[in-house]
Amino acid sequence: MSMRGLCILGAAGLLAAIWLIPLPDTARFPLHMLRHMVLVALAAPLLVLGFPRLGRIFAMPALLAAGLEFLLVWGWHLPAAHGAAYRLPGAFVLEQATFLLAGLFVWAGCLHGPRLLGAAGLLLTSMHMTLLGALLTLAPRDLYASYCGTPPDPEGQALGGMLMLAIGTPVYLLAGVALAASALSQPEAAT
Repeated sequence: MSMRGLCILGAAGLLAAIWLIPLPDTARFPLHMLRHMVLVALAAPLLVLGFPRLGRIFAMPALLAAGLEFLLVWGWHLPAAHGAAYRLPGAFVLEQATFLLAGLFVWAGCLHGPRLLGAAGLLLTSMHMTLLGALLTLAPRDLYASYCGTPPDPEGQALGGMLMLAIGTPVYLLAGVALAASALSQPEAAT
């Protein structure tokens, strides 16, 4: 099987797993965060690599894409927005679609544009994912329970933040470093 085929198969498997396998409500926040991270950090780059034409369609300047992704990810992590996505099926679908689109914009922009700017976009994304993951992990109380109508679960929130740190930070960081190394090893093609 070709690399493109493996990327498509991997993306399809990940998307099926996070959307079709029922997630138990006992670990609501960590599993919700796992779904977010699969969408933006794992499935999106596999889709861009598996479908190069899709990557070209969604490509925008890397730093613009990283800024847009920052606004969308942080916006959906505001307590009221997160609560709406938890309580309202339409808001949940919008949230999930927004995360996947944000991931497609970042990965397409960073992989289909100038490599040094792509590296900068991925490294900036790694930084804001790290910050958000750390805030969720270290928050002294559950930020979302009152908006979701659920009992407080600060341990679940901390675990969700750690998942963001464990998945988002290294994926974007390593991809950014690899893209920068590629650009710097072949400077004539770096732009």
